[in-house]
Amino acid sequence: MSLRINDEVPNFPPNMSLRINDEAPNFSVETTEGAINFHEWIGDGWAILFSHPKDFTPVCTTELGYMAGLQPEFAKRNCKIIGLSVDPVSSHGKWAADIEETQGHRVNYPLIGDPELKVAKLYDMLPADAGTTSDGRTAANNATVRTVFLIGPDKKIKLCRTRKPNRNTLMAGRHPSLTFGSSPSRSSHQLPASDSFEMGSSDCSNGFSRAKRK
Repeated sequence: MSLRINDEVPNFPPNMSLRINDEAPNFSVETTEGAINFHEWIGDGWAILFSHPKDFTPVCTTELGYMAGLQPEFAKRNCKIIGLSVDPVSSHGKWAADIEETQGHRVNYPLIGDPELKVAKLYDMLPADAGTTSDGRTAANNATVRTVFLIGPDKKIKLCRTRKPNRNTLMAGRHPSLTFGSSPSRSSHQLPASDSFEMGSSDCSNGFSRAKRK
């Protein structure tokens, strides 16, 4: 199944999800750094898309600040990072200022605005019947928007990690997972995982058969 720009977000059956080596769905969207086409933004390097359920929540604020501190290390590995939260870009801008003030790191990567829930649905983090607006939604009913995707230069998903479940994620029918291809690091830390793939591939067609094991 291939999704293209301006395709309607499909109504996925309940048992269908994105899988390792699926092409990462493409999209055009507004971010805190302007409009992007996701695949064009990735370019010929790696990308990490990581998601959070709501702006200004304490744990998310800490994590985004932490990722901002790591951004130069990702850049050394030819890996871009991009965040997603189910709120509009206008809210993200205010949140970024709060993150810099409280965490000591300026958010030096784009944050995707997803006020109509399109990207969260496209990446199977919210069900098709979740509605079409972020208005009135809380961190609790967005609790399943907490997945990290590592995407290769071939625009295929190499690793997918959903964070530890809580009562809300289980009630929503989503379950935790760490899914990866061809021997990346088993660490939950994104940098070792990206290192494993980067060191194990001279190009993206070799199946990452020489991926570094840890």
